[in-house]
Amino acid sequence: MQFATGCMGNKLVAKCNQSPMRNEEPRSFCPINMAVEVLGDTWTLLILRDMMFAGKRHFRDLLQCEERIASNILADRLRLLTLEKVITKSEDPTHKQKAIYSLTEKGIQLLPVLVQIRIWGAHHMGKIDAVSPAVKAFNRKLERGGPELWAQMMAELRATHLGR
Repeated sequence: MQFATGCMGNKLVAKCNQSPMRNEEPRSFCPINMAVEVLGDTWTLLILRDMMFAGKRHFRDLLQCEERIASNILADRLRLLTLEKVITKSEDPTHKQKAIYSLTEKGIQLLPVLVQIRIWGAHHMGKIDAVSPAVKAFNRKLERGGPELWAQMMAELRATHLGR
């Protein structure tokens, strides 16, 4: 963790920059802790959600999420996910100035986890009336389809992101 100070107008500003570099040992070797250290913030899960369920693969598309992620946070999380080999970054063959992000096998294997978080949120977080009918229908489909549907979705992600 690094701290930076600077001036903004006539105010002294201190900022904490948590580096995405994973040179440090995890806080513990508990598998849940190690996963949380990579996936445990809101933005990372929402980026993966948008890649898996909305097919977003470009920075600009990922930036345009309902939750309004800041561009610097998006860039930081994409860098972390790349370092952790959850996603890859490559040149977009259709536009040389764009990068395209792809899920790795490690990232694709997170689909059942995100589905379960989604189902849990739909059941337990209230405000379900605020959810659009299309999202409610998709949630029901994911829940009813179970592991068989999730495996099919993972196969589709492999075809799109890994070319298999």
